[in-house]
Amino acid sequence: MAMLKAQKIEYAKKLKKDIAAHKVVGVLPLSAVPDRLLQKVRNKLKPDTKVIIARKSLVLKAMEGDARLEKLKPLVDKNIALILSNKNAFEIHNIISSNKLQLAAKPNQISPKDLDIEAGETTIPPGQAVTDLKAAGIDVQIQKGKVVIAKSKTLVAKGAKITLAVAKALTMLGVKPFEASASLEAAIDNNLFIAKDVFGITPALVTTQIAQGFSAADAITTNIGYVTQYNVEKLVKRGYFAALGLGLATKSYEPGIVEKLIADAVLAAIGVSSNVPEAPAADAAPAA
Repeated sequence: MAMLKAQKIEYAKKLKKDIAAHKVVGVLPLSAVPDRLLQKVRNKLKPDTKVIIARKSLVLKAMEGDARLEKLKPLVDKNIALILSNKNAFEIHNIISSNKLQLAAKPNQISPKDLDIEAGETTIPPGQAVTDLKAAGIDVQIQKGKVVIAKSKTLVAKGAKITLAVAKALTMLGVKPFEASASLEAAIDNNLFIAKDVFGITPALVTTQIAQGFSAADAITTNIGYVTQYNVEKLVKRGYFAALGLGLATKSYEPGIVEKLIADAVLAAIGVSSNVPEAPAADAAPAA
């Protein structure tokens, strides 16, 4: 039922107060979000976060005069929901994005991955289903009253189009290759504008990037000989072995080197002595 002008004005006023009462205002696109998933998200966000779906004109009217919302206005479309909360914006984003829905395939969709069908028994009753599975290119047999897939195969390769017959077969087999998810387009947390890309920065990602950056910096400083608390032990060892090698090469009689030079000389002497033939035995004295 269409709202009267007075009702629209009253609704916009109420929404404006509601927005002002929350530190976080987020924009959630709904164009690719099934109703089931939206309801699931609503339930997860209750009771301290509101999901408001209203006409674009009413939302923009409610945002008028609030300077902190200026960057959100261009993102308000006819198919969005406003998220109002006093929780941390990243916490809200994580709750929304962690709720996903597996969807069955539809004809003419592009497969997101290889769709493999494994050999074995199914719970599908014999009948028309057998004809439908065979039409999709699946080798099926009836064994002891059960529908059995005789051979494993990749029914659809990644990037290939899903035909009507294949979509039907996948649904019968309970294979749901598509995933629906929701994600904030942007949000205002107090006066801080948070874009969609920023929400992708997770603790795990930051930890990985810090570790990679540290490894790269440590390798550079070690290679150029710049001493830090993290590479000093490696540089000392490298310096020691370099000095040792130089001392041995130049036969420097320094502590730590002379011992090795003596050991090398002993080994060399042993090698030389092993190559020297033994002296021949003296001839026996002639008989009287």
